[in-house]
Amino acid sequence: MSKLVIVESPAKATTIQKYLGDGYEVMASMGHIRDLPKSKLGVDVDHGFTPAYENIKGKEDLIKKLRSAAKKSEEILLATDPDREGEAISWHLAELLGVDIRKNNRITFTEITKNGVKNGIEHPRQIDMQLVDAQQARRVLDRIVGYKISPFLWRKVRKGLSAGRVQSVAVRMVVDREEEIRAFQPEEYWSIDAMVGKREGKAAEKKPFPAKFYGTDGKKAAIKSEEQAKAILEELRAADFVVTNIKKGVRRKTPAPPFITSTLQQDASRRLGFQAKRTMKVAQELYEGVEIDGLGAVGLITYMRTDSLRIADEALDGAAKYIRQAYGDNYALAKPRTFKTKKNAQDAHEAIRPTMIELEPGKVKANLTSDQYKLYKLIWERFIASQMALALLDTVSVEITAGRHCFKASGFSVKFDGFTVLYVESSDNDEESGTRLPALTEGEVLAVAEIAPNQHFTQPPPRYTEASLIKELEENGIGRPSTYAPTLTTIQQRGYVEREQKALKPTALGEVTTKLMKEQFRDIVDPDFTAGMEQKLDEVEGGTVNWSGVISSFYQGFDATLKEAEKNMEGTRMKVPDEETDVVCELCGRKMVIKHGRFGKFLACPGFPECRNTKKLVQETPGLCPVCRSKVVAKKTKTGRTFYGCSGYPKCTFMTWDTPIEETCPRCGSTLFRTNGKIKKLHCLKEGCGFEKAAPAKKESGDE
Repeated sequence: MSKLVIVESPAKATTIQKYLGDGYEVMASMGHIRDLPKSKLGVDVDHGFTPAYENIKGKEDLIKKLRSAAKKSEEILLATDPDREGEAISWHLAELLGVDIRKNNRITFTEITKNGVKNGIEHPRQIDMQLVDAQQARRVLDRIVGYKISPFLWRKVRKGLSAGRVQSVAVRMVVDREEEIRAFQPEEYWSIDAMVGKREGKAAEKKPFPAKFYGTDGKKAAIKSEEQAKAILEELRAADFVVTNIKKGVRRKTPAPPFITSTLQQDASRRLGFQAKRTMKVAQELYEGVEIDGLGAVGLITYMRTDSLRIADEALDGAAKYIRQAYGDNYALAKPRTFKTKKNAQDAHEAIRPTMIELEPGKVKANLTSDQYKLYKLIWERFIASQMALALLDTVSVEITAGRHCFKASGFSVKFDGFTVLYVESSDNDEESGTRLPALTEGEVLAVAEIAPNQHFTQPPPRYTEASLIKELEENGIGRPSTYAPTLTTIQQRGYVEREQKALKPTALGEVTTKLMKEQFRDIVDPDFTAGMEQKLDEVEGGTVNWSGVISSFYQGFDATLKEAEKNMEGTRMKVPDEETDVVCELCGRKMVIKHGRFGKFLACPGFPECRNTKKLVQETPGLCPVCRSKVVAKKTKTGRTFYGCSGYPKCTFMTWDTPIEETCPRCGSTLFRTNGKIKKLHCLKEGCGFEKAAPAKKESGDE
């Protein structure tokens, strides 16, 4: 008889079976095996909020196979994922298969490697019922909120809507930001920018460098009008630009910590353009195991749902050894660098890191998909860099006096590149825009090559991106590592929020629903209240409070709020305004509007039911097809990724991931396309042309 090991996914089962060999049978539960019923609440609110679990439909054959294998086995080991969700799945499996939860039959693998699997098998434990209760509390709470508010939204706004403990707060944050942007009143301000340089010396030393107006009479001053700018400029024409103060220093730059779930999603969004859902899918593949030449199936990273920055000593030693061999002693640390984990983090797991440091990204590239390689490279480099020496920058800041006015210039040069030889955190891109300055002395009079006033206006706060919204949710204690990706996916699939390039923008439906929620269910969309509930759920996991007591305390107020909302909105229905387009209905002449249906957006005549005309919503671009000169339109893949194709499809099958722009090719006159990779360029896609050039710098809409 063999021992039965049950994991969650087939890929993970295959990898683990290889390490365990004969004497073990590894099977996959395919995620949850039991859940609350779909057709009803499934929670007994009158008797301790007892959940009524049932076997998930469609898993009958799998359950039979698991039961059959369990009967033949000498021992059953439950090896689902090492988090709350995984612990709950193990408990459900134990209930289903009649496994005694008082025995040590729960094992966990934080990494799917030979050592990781061996260590897990050698350290079985009991199912952690505090973790199970924490998951159960969340599931019951989310079910109550969703199943009680969603029907209310159906009656008062539109069928098919849903509310959620975390998703409704996320939508509210996107809506609130949009309202801030609309309410923003831009204010005019001016800058005076000078290009100055040495009067004497070699040509390279005399190269002008930028200096910015700072203030007047020794005080910082803002220039608020063109008249004020011109008056200062007039005074500057006769003034000498004299170096009056030089400050030199050394700036020490520390590497970012290794990734946790939220920072991985943020950096993958900024650097790779991955949505959170895509990042987690690829990370799951890397964790569960990939076939590597000469090694077989190997889990390349540690568990990817974590908010802990702890690193195993073995991994720290391995990183130090690698850095010394690859970069030399100057880049290695005398002792490992540790990072402080935030107060409410779940410290059961390490940070996300490579399981085998010697497997450099380049060595495994041939065995990985494009997405797997990009994400593995990001994780590997971030972890190795976190254990490398500081970067040292020589900095210089210069004050330049011109009459009673003051200008400032700053610059830096790299003294020692340290960890930046491998990895620089993506959010650092603006802070080191300094220029290399020539050697200057105090009292030196500079030559003025150019001086000009420039008009500016203050800018509204940017829209959230997936990266910045995840960061905001995390900083406010809303949700947990496992919830960010599904939350962002849900609010877009439900039509509450849509993406414009990288920016998240609320739809009319999102705004109307949020308005109703703020008026009738204030606590549900209050970030502080939601964060407080999250803290109480963490206390359930810590064993300090009873899970049903937490739900009971919440439900009393929630039930009263729901009854009050029904009373307040009796006979009322909120209308979602239609978004009018310039497309004219060919049947009745009205301007068609955008509607949201089961399969996404479409155009409909506002004259319904008299006129029932509908058509596909086509998003035209400025470009023309390089094959047949028809319009190029934007389209979506099943996963929501944008591509561009000829409007004449299927007669013309041209399509590309590159973005068409208004500019045309100077050689042949065809539309130019902008690449979306790391290295941006403009190129012509007309067969036989081959024109290309570097793309001008472009700030992504909504980037933060």
